Amino acid sequence: MTAFAVELGLGALLLIVFAAMIIGRGEDRRGLGWIAAAGVLLLLAATFALAPGGPVLGGMFVLDGLALFAKRLFLVATFIGLLAGLSSPDPVFARRAGEYHLLVLTSLLGMCVLASARDLILLFLAFELMSIPLYVLAGFVKRDPGAVEAALKFFLVGSVSSAVMAYGLSFVYGAAGTTSLTGVAKAFAAGPPLLVLGLLAVLAGFAFKIAAFPFHMWVPDTYEAASTPFVAWLSVTPKAAGFVALFRVYYEGAGERVVAWIPIIAALATITMLGGNLMALPQQNAKRLLAYSGIAQIGYMLVGFAAASASGTAMVLFYLVAYVFGNMGAFLVVEAVARSERSESTAAFRGLAQRSPLLALAMLLFLLSLGGIPFVAGFWAKLYVFWAAAAAGLYWLVLIGAILTVVALFYYLVFAKRMYIETPERLDRIPIAPTLALSVLLCVLGVVVLGVYPKPLVMAALRVAAPLF
Repeated sequence: MTAFAVELGLGALLLIVFAAMIIGRGEDRRGLGWIAAAGVLLLLAATFALAPGGPVLGGMFVLDGLALFAKRLFLVATFIGLLAGLSSPDPVFARRAGEYHLLVLTSLLGMCVLASARDLILLFLAFELMSIPLYVLAGFVKRDPGAVEAALKFFLVGSVSSAVMAYGLSFVYGAAGTTSLTGVAKAFAAGPPLLVLGLLAVLAGFAFKIAAFPFHMWVPDTYEAASTPFVAWLSVTPKAAGFVALFRVYYEGAGERVVAWIPIIAALATITMLGGNLMALPQQNAKRLLAYSGIAQIGYMLVGFAAASASGTAMVLFYLVAYVFGNMGAFLVVEAVARSERSESTAAFRGLAQRSPLLALAMLLFLLSLGGIPFVAGFWAKLYVFWAAAAAGLYWLVLIGAILTVVALFYYLVFAKRMYIETPERLDRIPIAPTLALSVLLCVLGVVVLGVYPKPLVMAALRVAAPLF
């Protein structure tokens, strides 16, 4: 039962929140959020008592080092997201807090199962368990036409990606004669064309899930219209789950033939970095800017994935951790400013350093981390993935990534200029709720600590990635 400890714990937490929702009365049910956040934090602490183990359920499910690392990351990100959402002023979230937190926890359960899946059927089911609640959450404020439209786009694109992935998996099963990733790896050694075609279709489905270019079309509209604390969580956690699934399918499922995928992954990384950064340049809405920035960040992670090595995989895992703190923190600062200014435009940040110096400093740290400036977490993340790609001989990809990192600095520093150089329209302080402030503080600590002392996490990621090769 130890292998299923996290999933069973989440199942129990879901039942507790559901029971509390049924029993509770009143219009303000945000207390359910405290139950959910406390339960997630308790589960996170419990994971440090777990040890990696071997496959169970006939090899379909495994709690190895990679799964344990990923589940801890999911729980950290979910705790920060839930904590930030507790103070949401929207009456819809107060009245329907039970449904909101049940959906978040259900999606989290899907992510945890996905991280442990070593069977194609279980992997697909976990993907859908993760994805379907996200479609509902994107349109949670159902009387807002923008949120409904964004949720519909998200649902339609997600449905297409699921269909493409299922179609590809059917080819993989037909060619390999098994749904086990171990069996697929053995069949792939012969290189049957049908299996290659199936894995190519699966890769397209994954690209939708992680929002790689040109499969990114749902991202900007969904991020702009949905609730910001939810978007902060959406922007990192499903992407991390998608990368863990990519490692499972293309490292464990392709075996030694994974090198055949390097040109395709490298090309996908190139156009994702290029598209994300160039489309971010003209953006005036802070959430859309961070949406396109996030697409570019996925491209940088794909650089490490293209290295197809233990060091490349480890550096992608490190990047995901740095990305969780940097990207979530940036979105949460946007939420704090938007609650005060009733605007998500970058113009709302004018003179923020004069009005709320600590909030401006936090945003600056997050932007520097996303931009890869020393010495915050994002600097080491970019350096390490480029290093891994160079070690694999992908010098041209490293060069493109480095050039586009400089391009990204332009829009990050323009954002910083608004905060530190431009004159504010008002001088009153930006109020920030205690739980939101705590969430921002946790992200600041993550960015700074990993920037100053990244070695423990790097070594942990290397230990996790080594068994895949």
